[in-house]
Amino acid sequence: MRTALTDLVGVRHPIVQTGMGWVAGPRLVTATARAGALGILASATMTPEQLLSAVREVRSRTDAPFGVNLRADAGDARERVRIIVEEGVRVASFALAPSRELITELKEAGVLVVPSVGARRHAEKVAAWGADAVIVQGGEGGGHTGEVATTVLLPQVVDAVDIPVVAAGGFHDGRGLVAALAYGAAGVAMGTRFLLTSDSTVPDAVKARYLAATAKDITLTRAVDGLPHRMLRTEMVAELEGGAGRLRSLYGAVRRASRFRRLSGLSWPDMVRDGLAMRHGKELSWSQVLLAANTPMLLRAAMVEGRTDLGIMASGQVAALIEDLPSVAGLVERVVADAEGILAGLGAMPSPPHEDRAAPASPDLGVRRTSATSSPSDD
Repeated sequence: MRTALTDLVGVRHPIVQTGMGWVAGPRLVTATARAGALGILASATMTPEQLLSAVREVRSRTDAPFGVNLRADAGDARERVRIIVEEGVRVASFALAPSRELITELKEAGVLVVPSVGARRHAEKVAAWGADAVIVQGGEGGGHTGEVATTVLLPQVVDAVDIPVVAAGGFHDGRGLVAALAYGAAGVAMGTRFLLTSDSTVPDAVKARYLAATAKDITLTRAVDGLPHRMLRTEMVAELEGGAGRLRSLYGAVRRASRFRRLSGLSWPDMVRDGLAMRHGKELSWSQVLLAANTPMLLRAAMVEGRTDLGIMASGQVAALIEDLPSVAGLVERVVADAEGILAGLGAMPSPPHEDRAAPASPDLGVRRTSATSSPSDD
């Protein structure tokens, strides 16, 4: 299955595994790349040295293209860009829109720039600055997210820019891929679905919590760091939403920030600067500023340590529909096979009953088969 995304990046399938902190490490990214999709390393929860090691580990296991996700406002962003360039990483993605200067620097080095956005105006801005493609996440998506549903946001962005658009937020199967293509997207990006695979390093107890979740167990809250954050409803979330005392909340934020500082190698001034960057234009308390700066520690408690009682678990609403833990290869093969089957069915729709009426054209979803005889597993 070829689309503008596969042609641009050089992968076999129009599927992206997003850069989830503490989740999208070398093991998951390697499995995704080998399966023919685009895997993206999450660098925000790595030191530059760990990022370099992770990139080289993936490179040693596969020749397939992969990407690295960055925080554009991080103090060491340029050092991470240098690693991407020098190590020949194919794609740089951004959780926050990069500056025009960063886009130019990466493009001049031959790196594809694919920012993630949550609004049409942001997509228009990065496209004007030279982004090669854009990932558009609707409000159904996990982690920091917006309020506009994918079905409303996606067509707005597709109509507004002339670069490939990848749809994110609410996707987990072949039906979703076909729907995204019908809206004009060049592929889909999935986070929660890749988290819930056997290749994901997330502890089994945490995966079980996701699999047991219903739609009402997935909440959108500002209680963690003052920003809209979609996650599973946990004891920690309930405590924060319950309005734990200000001093207790501040103490907990400082303690977790201290742990993250030691793990990340950031200095206290760096952490305060990052927190203030997140606070810009928002009404955040100082405890929320610290929480915003060390939210990775709350994620780590669950995603690495398995502490569902002390951590937070970012989750898209789609978790309520997921019931199994396939391998990444099995997941990608299933999604593509199901999508191909649906597309074949659409192309075989019966002709109108009147002979004088022109036969309907097969729907053009921007998909090009590699050959007339190829099957999903042959692509």
